[in-house]
Amino acid sequence: MTPRDAGADAAWADLPSPCYVIDEAALERNLAVIERLQEETGARVLLALKGFAAWALFPRMRRVLRGVAASSLNEARLGREFGGEVHVCAPAYRDDEFDELVKLCDHVTFNSLGQWHRFRERLTDVQTGLRINPKHSEVRVALYDPCAPSSRLGVTSAECAAQSLDGIEGMHLHTLCGLGADALERTLDVTERRFGRWLGRLRWVNLGGGHRLTAPGYDLARLTSLIERWRCRFDVDILLEPGEAVAFECGVLVTTVLDVVHRDPDVAILDTSASAHMPDVLEMPYRPPVTGSGEPGEKPHLYRLAGVTCLAGDVIGDYAFDEPLRPGDRVVFEDMAHYTMVKNTTFNGVGLPAIAVRDAATGATRVVRQFGYEDYRGRLS
Repeated sequence: MTPRDAGADAAWADLPSPCYVIDEAALERNLAVIERLQEETGARVLLALKGFAAWALFPRMRRVLRGVAASSLNEARLGREFGGEVHVCAPAYRDDEFDELVKLCDHVTFNSLGQWHRFRERLTDVQTGLRINPKHSEVRVALYDPCAPSSRLGVTSAECAAQSLDGIEGMHLHTLCGLGADALERTLDVTERRFGRWLGRLRWVNLGGGHRLTAPGYDLARLTSLIERWRCRFDVDILLEPGEAVAFECGVLVTTVLDVVHRDPDVAILDTSASAHMPDVLEMPYRPPVTGSGEPGEKPHLYRLAGVTCLAGDVIGDYAFDEPLRPGDRVVFEDMAHYTMVKNTTFNGVGLPAIAVRDAATGATRVVRQFGYEDYRGRLS
């Protein structure tokens, strides 16, 4: 059956399915916002590879972004391919990887004083930082809250006060998740009260990620003011490492209806999976937008969109459409660039979605990567 788009762009019909499509024009819009922020504040913005690591677009992103933020040896290797600065921050470092990691990085941030003392003698030609925990929660989903009670992430002010921090050149503050400048301001106020005695001795402060600074309504003027205030007050360089903000609303996931099971409501089984291809849908949880759909009751035909794995809860959500869905129809999920490709699995042997890029100048879409059996088999033994 020829695919029929359920309110989606007809060009999707020619793509493999499922397929992520990254929109270069949307990426350009986000990069323009980031470039202005850097020009106005002097802050350096890094690409957080844990959120978006589409290396086919590295040449464009490196014109604006100053480097990358990595969380592992593999990400640091990819970061060297990106170019610019490579910063790494992880909950803990492996002894057998550390020397190679240091050779790849310009900044190494430690999550605990214990790790810093263990590895500090093996640091050469890098700047050393410490991740801090101000014990102030803005994130309302516990799974994503770095400052939740008993969090393993970051050093508290009490721990800092108990030891000398001689040799520490920067502090890394990552406490947000898709939040606004108001949340950052409250966090910085608490951080200044608890860590102010050390801030003036540093070379840099990394404000981490979670800043939704390219989203509509984000208060960029407030962010600019906060950055300038801290940069001047403590005479430090300011860094940010957003993942979501770089790729916000920069891509879609094109999928196909495989079957419709008549229940209450009817269930459309797609050739994708919330569990394997968009795990934040289950983890956050949230209901991603679908092109041409509405909320239940807004349109006449209601469906529960579900994944193809055997997980009973592999369900994306309930959506209403103008027309009935049928096998072969294309269903397009929006804002599917960040925290999707980087978190994919091959659970049940379900294939990984292809990756395509939509050219900003011509509007043409080209497939840059497809996956097959060897990609599934190669992860196993």
